[in-house]
Order: sequence, then C-alpha cells, then structure tokens
Amino acid sequence: MRNLRDHARLFGLPRDQFDWALFLTASALAVIGVINLYSATSVSRAALSDIYIQQVYWLVLGGILAAVVAMIDYRHYERLGYVLYGIGIVLLVLVFILGKDIRGSSRWIQIGSFSFQPSEFMKLLMIIALAKYLHDDPKTDSRSLKDLLIPAALAAIPTLLILKQPDLGTAVILAFIFATIALLTKIRWKSLVTLAVAVGIAMPLLWTYVFHDYQKQRILVFLNPESNLLGSGWHAHHARVAIGAGGVSGEGFMRGTQNQFLFVPDQHSDFPFAVFAQDWGFLGCLILVALYTFLVLWAVRIAATAKDRFGAVLAIGVGALVFWHAFFNLGMVTGILPVVGVTLPLFSAGGSSVVTIMLGIGLLMNVSMRRFYVSPAHGTGLSTN
Repeated sequence: MRNLRDHARLFGLPRDQFDWALFLTASALAVIGVINLYSATSVSRAALSDIYIQQVYWLVLGGILAAVVAMIDYRHYERLGYVLYGIGIVLLVLVFILGKDIRGSSRWIQIGSFSFQPSEFMKLLMIIALAKYLHDDPKTDSRSLKDLLIPAALAAIPTLLILKQPDLGTAVILAFIFATIALLTKIRWKSLVTLAVAVGIAMPLLWTYVFHDYQKQRILVFLNPESNLLGSGWHAHHARVAIGAGGVSGEGFMRGTQNQFLFVPDQHSDFPFAVFAQDWGFLGCLILVALYTFLVLWAVRIAATAKDRFGAVLAIGVGALVFWHAFFNLGMVTGILPVVGVTLPLFSAGGSSVVTIMLGIGLLMNVSMRRFYVSPAHGTGLSTN
C-alpha cells in the first residue's frame, strides 16, 4: 500500500475523480463505430473484410496509451511542450524523405510493416505547444494580432508542411483548432476584422498557387453538384442518396442498399456516416450527433473548471479537434461542405487517427480528474482566465 501511495504522489493521481461521463461517451462512439464498420465492410471485399477487427486492435492500443497519458499529471507535459512540438515537426519533415506514397499523397512513414501518419499526432502536439505558450504568457486582457504572432507561427509551420504533402483536410483542421484557441484568448475586434480581411485576400492566392487540381475540382463540384456525378462528384452524390434512403428509422443493420451494392466509396474511412445513416435512419443519426455534441460540450466544461490555463487550453484544443473533425466529415457527407478527406472521430477506420483521438481523450481525462486536486509538486496552478 505504501508503494501505491508513492506512485500516486509521483504521478499526481487523484482519487475518486474518474470522469465516467467522458469515458462512457467515448466508449459508446467507439463501439457504435466498430459495429458500423462491420456493416460497411460486410459485402465481400477481401481487402476490407477484417477492417473492423483492425479497428478493435487500434482502439485497444489507443485505450492503453490514453490510460498512460491520463495517469501522468498533465502539467508534466507543459514542461515538454516545445520538445514534443519539435519532434512532431521533425517527423513531418521526414515524411518527405521516408514517406510512403498513397493515392498521390506522401503522408505516411513506413518502418518495416508498420506505418503511421505524423500529421495526425501533430494535431495534439500543436495543441500542447499552444497551451504551453498561453500558460507562460501572463497577459489577461484582449490580445492584438501582434500578441498572436508566436502562436500563429506554431500553427503555421506544421500547417504549411502538411499542405505540401498534400493533405488539405488535416491542414484545415489544424487551422481551425488554432482559430478556436485564438478566439478564446480575447482577440480585439479591430484585430479580428484585420484578420478576416487578410484571409479574404489570401484565398485567391491559395486557389492559384497552393490548391492542387483535384482539390479545386472538389470545390467546383460542391458549388455545382450535378456537374460531374460520374467523376469527382460520385462520392458526395451517393453519400447523399444513402442518407436520404435511410428515412426516419433506417433500412436496418447491414441492409443499406447503397453500401451493399458498392455505391458508397471509402465507406470505411471518409464516408462511414453514410452507411450508418442508411442503416439506422434519422433517429440513429440524431443519437450519434448527440454523442458528439455531448463530448464537445463536456470538453468545454472540463476547460471551464481546469486548475490552470494550460489545462484549460488543452481541453479546449481537444474539444476543437473532435468538433472540427465531426463538423467537416458530416458536412462533406451531407453535401453542405466540399469533400476534404477528414475522418469521423472514433468512427472512421484508421490507425493514426484513432490513436490520436484516444490520446486526446486521455488528455481530457487527465485534466478532468485533476480539476479538484492540487499536485504537491505544482501547487495551485494559474487562473484559467
């Protein structure tokens, strides 16, 4: 028992503060996601038949890593914030040297039979670095754009590297995570207007010099969905058909015709929601969206009650990560946004993406469990205001 108490002091483990609401919500999303992947890959596809089993393996691995992340007092991560960020940048650079090319994009580093996507983990590493900077910055009144130069650089460097891969979806997620955190730092209205004008000026330049032809085509098809139904508009069109066919209560588990007759492409990665919507209908979708909404709002609640600014920004960052992933994925599947290749958290098949979200849940659990606990090594911390 004495050894256990020593370990508790070492890791700063609070007692009786386990966040069951967070755990059960994340678990429900993961379980529903695996069941949906089974339906999505139920038609005879040799290459996809065991994807739902692989998903279970990734969830177990992510759960173990999340437990480790949650055990270690999150303020230890603050000390290593810039070191972890630097490691992430090095990995993004290594992608251009050791990267594995898939569908014209080099996003994965492969070591033997194992491959991973550094850009996924960079989302969390950027959040940690931004949280450290804002934690160390004593400023409490409204910030100008000049005050945001350093955090903007922390976000811009990985975003530009990821755009170069190219991976527009992940770059957009990083930009919106930064924007969410920046807005919560009380930016002056004059600075907001200046920033909006700058973004408006930059968009034509991005379109001309940064966006690839296939990315431009996706946006053009979004603006005119009927223009290329047999080409770049195929994904979004048949996803909408699947959602509409689901009706109120759905066609039944593993009975969605769009999926069963192979009309929905990437049904296990980018478009699993289309399969779920046709199987379970509007009522099922309502439950799924409610789970994501609760998870995001719970992250905001954790941020509001965090012991210090670092914990608050961590929680907001992870909440923004989940929100923007869900927002863009559901938006592109339902046709209200262009197709940008963003996964649905804990629902889409994937290794790096699943582990990243699980690690984010671990960070949320970490901050949540220590809301009412003062680590002997850190004192009371700083105000979150």
